[in-house]
This record gives sequence, C-alpha cells and structure tokens, in this order.
Amino acid sequence: MKDFSKYSAIIIGAGDATGSALTKKFASKGYKVCPVRRARNIEKVNFLADEINNTGGWARGFGIDARVESEIEELFKNVEEKIAPIDVVIFNPGANVYFPITDTTSRVYKKVWEMAAFAGFLSGREATKYMKKRNEGSIFFTGATASVRGSSGFSAFAGAKFALRALSQSMARELGPVGIHVAHFIIDGAIDTAFIKENFPDIYALKEKDGILQPSAIADAYWFVHTQEKNAWTHELDLRPYMEKF
Repeated sequence: MKDFSKYSAIIIGAGDATGSALTKKFASKGYKVCPVRRARNIEKVNFLADEINNTGGWARGFGIDARVESEIEELFKNVEEKIAPIDVVIFNPGANVYFPITDTTSRVYKKVWEMAAFAGFLSGREATKYMKKRNEGSIFFTGATASVRGSSGFSAFAGAKFALRALSQSMARELGPVGIHVAHFIIDGAIDTAFIKENFPDIYALKEKDGILQPSAIADAYWFVHTQEKNAWTHELDLRPYMEKF
C-alpha cells in the first residue's frame, strides 16, 4: 500500500465547491495538499488550508496566475523540492462565460483559452517533468459539457474545453506507457454552488431529489480513478445527475 503522506497533491483551481472538495478528499487520504487560486483569492485558499490543517491534515495554499509560465514553473519547483514529491495534479479552473459570437471580443476569446486550455498545458507539462522521474503519478483535467458539445453563446468556452480535452488525450497516449495516469472528467450538469443557488433557483431546487451534482461526490470519483489498478485505467469519465439529459 502506497504511503500517500510522503507525497503532495496540487489542485489548481481550488474554488469554493468542486476544487475545495477535491482538496479535502486528497488531504483526508494523507496527501500534503497544495490548493491553488489567483493571488487575489489567496485569503480563500488560505482559509481552506487552515481548515484542513486544523482537522489533522496538511495543506498550504498558493496564489498564482496559472497562465503565467514562470509562476507555474516556480509553483511546481517549490512543491517538489520543499514540500513533497508531486504525485497528483488536478487542473480544475472554471472559465465558463456566455457571449453571443458578435459580442465575443478577441480579448475574451484569448483570455478564456488562456485560463481553460493554455494554463492546462503549462500545468500538465510541469507535472510531467517531475512525475517522469518516478514513472508514476496522476494528472487529471476537469472538463465540462462544452468539452464535447459547443452550445450557442459558448464559442470561447467550448473552444478552450475542446482544446483541453485534446491535450488530455495526447498526454494520456504519451504518458500512460511510462506509468503516469492522465484522465479527463466531463462534469455534465449543474453543481451545488452558491452561484447556482442564487442565479438558477429552479435548478437548485432539484437538489432535494439528488438532481444536481454534489462536490463531494465528484471528489469521490476523482479518488476512485486515481486509485485504479494499472491494468484497468480510465481515461475519460463523465459525471451527471441521474435526471440530467445527455
């Protein structure tokens, strides 16, 4: 049995719902977790780290811009050399925006691509550099409905998510044979968040019927994939409530 306490897990995009649940899940299994958000949200990520540390886990928050190559490089170097060997990297930023095509400026399109695709490339590349030294580890990318279907008004988001899925597939085919597990998770449905509660009350009401995704259940699925035997690895897993159409 692997001693997870000797390794670190980096969660990029450790937001208040799914990212927080993922951080807590891997911390509960013994990992030294490193939740990451933009520097402007450092107080939130530090609060999450404190919550984990105060309940017997180990966590340290980081505030960086995952779109900036030098900041990602420094993050991974610090974690690998000063905390513990990196065994898990989860790329989980949002970037979901709605813009009709004529309202989608070049700035909007590029920014969404940078957040959801380019930052994923940087994170995956740096994770690979360290994991290849040990020929083991998990690199997970969070996708969405937009990863496989471009909807009206979501050209920027879908374009970025399609790109992230392609990155994940290419990395899986390259790294699987050397023992690194790359997987892509399609989150297809509303998640139990404050945003859904405040802006889509009709959808949020489905929570009473298990009709929206629970962050803790999503985190359970990531842990399941992480602990799979090498002879039966999953590359892509889609998650949705039982009543969600697809």
